[in-house]
Amino acid sequence: MSDFSMFFAEHSTAEITEEFVVSVRFKDAEGHPVPWKLRSITEEENQECRKAATRKIKGKNGVFTPEIDANEYMSKLMVASVIYPDLKNSELQKSYGVLGAEALLRKMLLPGEFAALGERVQALNGFDRDINELVDEVKN
Repeated sequence: MSDFSMFFAEHSTAEITEEFVVSVRFKDAEGHPVPWKLRSITEEENQECRKAATRKIKGKNGVFTPEIDANEYMSKLMVASVIYPDLKNSELQKSYGVLGAEALLRKMLLPGEFAALGERVQALNGFDRDINELVDEVKN
């Protein structure tokens, strides 16, 4: 019988954090780009993001079906993963003239920066690996 204690919570890395330069436009006093701090989220938090981005759409015969707004889901996933800067800070939001962390991200970042942050957040949360790659890795 194999020892499965390595799967116990005390042996698991609960959260992965990393720094990522989202934009070279945000600079410190020495003129260096300021990295953002990102973290991985749990599946429970992911479900909350997905649920918040899901709307019921009325279809044929009055039947409602759930539909996820992919853009809204991605924004919520990104906000949940950003530790620094604090996107929920009211002063930061006020400086951009917006209310809400998702609106702040859209206002702060250029389209390419927004996409780069989204890609990094997805990778940090394990969405960058194809299941077939994982199967091949386990085989070897």
